Amino acid sequence: MRPKIPQSVLVVIHTPALEVLLIERADASGFWQSVTGSKDAEDEPFEATAVREVWEETGLDARAPGHVLTDWALENVYEIYPQWLHRYAQGVTHNTERVFGLCIPQPVTVNLNPREHRAQRWLPLLEAADLCFSPSNAEAVLCLRSRLC
Repeated sequence: MRPKIPQSVLVVIHTPALEVLLIERADASGFWQSVTGSKDAEDEPFEATAVREVWEETGLDARAPGHVLTDWALENVYEIYPQWLHRYAQGVTHNTERVFGLCIPQPVTVNLNPREHRAQRWLPLLEAADLCFSPSNAEAVLCLRSRLC
């Protein structure tokens, strides 16, 4: 298995009414998050990574009619959690995460990849931010207050 590339996306899936989808990690009970995932190749554009990860983790087509994928032009650099360092090349300790929003018309039940996630919840913005285990994910959810679809 090749090491993960330390460049990833965070995609906050939400509705115009600011209901936010959170999914619970299968490998960490109680770790709720938005869609996340690493690039498959160094030259893969962040937008392509976002579209692919949304599909792989939820079954949603980010480019479907009525769906609006937006690159928020925000990047977070954070230290990789110790329990996941083994997934990266030796010496890699930080990841750069590009933030996107995906606005869909209304909450839907998504098709989770059971190897990655075990549960899903649609929550009002503030409740979603409170439930996120990652501070950068919580901040991204809170950014929705100043954004429109």
